[in-house]
Amino acid sequence: MSTTAPTPERKPYHVMDATDRPPVDVAVGVLIERDAEGREGPDSRFLLTSRPPGKVYAGHWEFPGGKLEAGETVEAALRRELDEELGITIGDAHVWKVELMDYPHARVRLHFCKVHDWTGEFEMREGQDMAWQRLPVDVVPVLPGTIPVLQWLADERGHTGPTHRDPD
Repeated sequence: MSTTAPTPERKPYHVMDATDRPPVDVAVGVLIERDAEGREGPDSRFLLTSRPPGKVYAGHWEFPGGKLEAGETVEAALRRELDEELGITIGDAHVWKVELMDYPHARVRLHFCKVHDWTGEFEMREGQDMAWQRLPVDVVPVLPGTIPVLQWLADERGHTGPTHRDPD
């Protein structure tokens, strides 16, 4: 009698298997415009930025942010990163969701924070592009770590169908 090993369950490509590499903590800002009544609505736009030239995944679209420095809180890191990258000062930012991603170049723990209030004029200080988006987003390609966030937004907003499009 022959036995065959069970076929491993196939995971979506953005869900990675654990590795022995320690994760790098990254603060990520999900900047969302409020409606006239000051609320986040199902059609509220959110900001995506492209990864700058010379960085891993250059040209891929993501929510802005960056690595935590030693002793820095997620909120402090996000405040610093958005000033450095975008030239804005954010109001309150609280961790919304956390996702662990295992990329070929690094394992990262992404601390996603919703941000509704900011001041200043957007300046793309690293040569990146920016785009205000609604679901489904029309910028491509989308960084794999961004895809879960798009799904979380879709779930909150009652959006059905694709959240993004794959590059042609």
